[in-house]
Amino acid sequence: MPRTLWKGTLSFGLVTIPVGLYTATQDKAPSFNQLRASDHSRIGYKRVSKADDEEVPYDEIVKGYEYERDRYVIFSKEEIDDLRPTSSHTIDIQQFVPLEQIDPIYFERAYYLAPDPSGAKAYGLLSEAMRDSNAVAICKITLRDKEHLATLRLRDEVFVLETMHWPDEIREFSLEDVDVTEVPEPRPQEVKMAQQLIASLTEDFDAAAWNDDYRERVIAAVEAKIEGSEVVVQPSEKEPTAVVDLMEALRASVEEAKSRDETEPSKAS
Repeated sequence: MPRTLWKGTLSFGLVTIPVGLYTATQDKAPSFNQLRASDHSRIGYKRVSKADDEEVPYDEIVKGYEYERDRYVIFSKEEIDDLRPTSSHTIDIQQFVPLEQIDPIYFERAYYLAPDPSGAKAYGLLSEAMRDSNAVAICKITLRDKEHLATLRLRDEVFVLETMHWPDEIREFSLEDVDVTEVPEPRPQEVKMAQQLIASLTEDFDAAAWNDDYRERVIAAVEAKIEGSEVVVQPSEKEPTAVVDLMEALRASVEEAKSRDETEPSKAS
């Protein structure tokens, strides 16, 4: 049985549903530990002062907020505790909005939200009411002493809660920030050719067709080393040659896409 990360209630008007929160994703990116070359022992780290490289005992460490460069105001543990959000075990639905109104840049992390057996009927009622609405619920939840804005939506028969970045956490960005002051107007024939390329590459999304090539190479290399075999690294694909003529590049891309569709079934790797 999966481990519950959080338990509380989902509040929908005067209806309350006992629920639990569960991890929906996991990071499988390969990671490497740092080891000493002579004996392969793990490398550890100590807390040291940057002023004199002296190790600092844990009981001598305080927390400070840097309000200007190298200038801090100090907070005690009690003061920080007083500032933390009041512990809440309620997910209170605030409103419903069309999903297409939310820019995906706001989404942070996904969790499954499942009912306690005693709340299954009310959970099913809310599920049925939301099923065909193409809307998501906006709510707030407190996790690990931090208040999160979140959305709640259905995935098959289960609610998915996605924590969100707050609006002021989204950085503003403009092409002028990277010295692109003008985007040249494309020629109509270039736009048409680009649309043909998009059409030729358009198909239904199948998540199962995609895989992490880098992770697979690392796992294969690890298994080979365990078995005492020589690790053979496949050469990287040749970098595409730069094409100056945009129209020619589009035409070649369309032809390549057509050729691919004619010679093999659609797949992603």
